[in-house]
Parts: sequence; structure tokens; C-alpha cells
Amino acid sequence: MPQTDSTATTTDILVEVRNISVRRGETTLLDNVSLSVRRGEIVTIVGPNGSGKSTTVKSILGIVKPQQGSITVAPRTRVGYVPQKLEINWSMPLTVQRFMRLTQRHSKSQILAALKITGVEHLLEREMTALSGGEFQRVLIARAMASNPDLLVLDEPVQGVDYNAEVDIYQLIADLRDSHRCGVLLVSHDLHIVMAQTDTVVCLNGHVCCSGSPQAVTNNAEFINLFGAGGAAALAIYRHQHDHSHGPDGEIIPAGADACDHLHG
Repeated sequence: MPQTDSTATTTDILVEVRNISVRRGETTLLDNVSLSVRRGEIVTIVGPNGSGKSTTVKSILGIVKPQQGSITVAPRTRVGYVPQKLEINWSMPLTVQRFMRLTQRHSKSQILAALKITGVEHLLEREMTALSGGEFQRVLIARAMASNPDLLVLDEPVQGVDYNAEVDIYQLIADLRDSHRCGVLLVSHDLHIVMAQTDTVVCLNGHVCCSGSPQAVTNNAEFINLFGAGGAAALAIYRHQHDHSHGPDGEIIPAGADACDHLHG
């Protein structure tokens, strides 16, 4: 993890990235990238494939070392991480409980508490290979939350799930931010949903094309140039009222006369 700085907590900044550049051989992956994440804030990084989104996250986590710039993490900041890809030998029997203990020695009560806040405590003894896409992602988030992180980092956390499950997972992330008052750094290719819950958007294309509120970024000329006028127009957010909710994998659960809100784009 990058070096900490005792001044960061005075402004509630959990991590601050200042002008970092990352090169691999003759190729520049990131050029002069800056961003910050505060406690209670959701920051979403968007951009086309190869734009440096995952490289930025790995730099913050200390996995990749920038050749230029600095990364400051507030003292005693606990980080929970949901990776984009997870390498596991799926030929070995692995229950959810064992998976939760692969890298940290959590007690059963800690594991159950983490699974409960993501809505999947009933999967404790289920084989990981038997999980649906939505269940799998919720278990990954539970694993990241088991240590009660100050900063939750998620690299494309809705891979392999359907549309309804995507909406519910994004709502879960917002709920975790609210209940735990953690900062959230989210990488996404699916901006039209993410923007409904995001405080700050950082648009990358090797460098920071633009950043700010979702509305400001949507109207930014560089953003429109990158995604196209049609793509930018498709990112408008609207609120959809319906009389049901969705389970961990997107199944429809009737809610009687009570309506619930889901944010769509």
C-alpha cells in the first residue's frame, strides 16, 4: 500500500492520487492522472477498454508502481477490494465459508455478518461453483466488507449478472456506503446505471478527459467526443416506479401495494 500521510484525515480524504503516470516499456498506460475519494463518497471511473481504469486501481492498491506522481492514503485506512478477475482452481471443492477465509482468518460470526449485509448469508455452505452470477458477486463484496473497510474498491463488480441484478448490486453498493460511511471507488463500463448512485465521475482515456458530477461529465465536450453524441444521450437517468423488488440474482419478488424505486438509465 502506498505511503500514508497524517494530514489526509483532516479533510476526510481517504486516498488522493496526484499526477501519476504509468508506463510499460514504451507504452504509456496512464499520463498525469489525479483523483481523490472521500469518506462517504462514491467515485466512478469510466472509459473505453484499455483506457487505464484497472491500472489506476492497481496503482492505488500498490500492485502497480507509477513512474511519476504520488498516491496518499489516510492513516489506518482499511481497504476492501473486489477484483475484476479472480483466479481460483475451481476443480477443488470450495464452499462460500472456506472462500471467505482464503486470505484472512475471519471468524464464522464475522463471515455471517458480512454475508448478511450483502443478502446471501443463506449461502454459507454452498459450493462456489454452484452460485449464480449475482450470488457470486455478492459473495465477493461480502468478502471485501468482512474487514469493515474504510475504502471499498470495486473493479467492474457486475460482470456476469443480468440487468436486474446489476441494478440491485449498484443499490447494494450505495447502501453499504450509507450504512458503513465508507468511501467507494468503482470501475465500470456501464455508466448509465452507475451514474444514478455516483457522486463523482472520472472519465479516463489514458489521461483524465473530464471529471465532476454525473451531469457535468455527461455534458462535457470531451466525454461526448469519446462516447459519441448518441452514447452520451443514452446516459440520461430516470426513475422507474414498480411494485416489486429483486432478489440477489434478479428474481422478481412481489411487494404487495408497496412501490420501490430503482434507478435506470
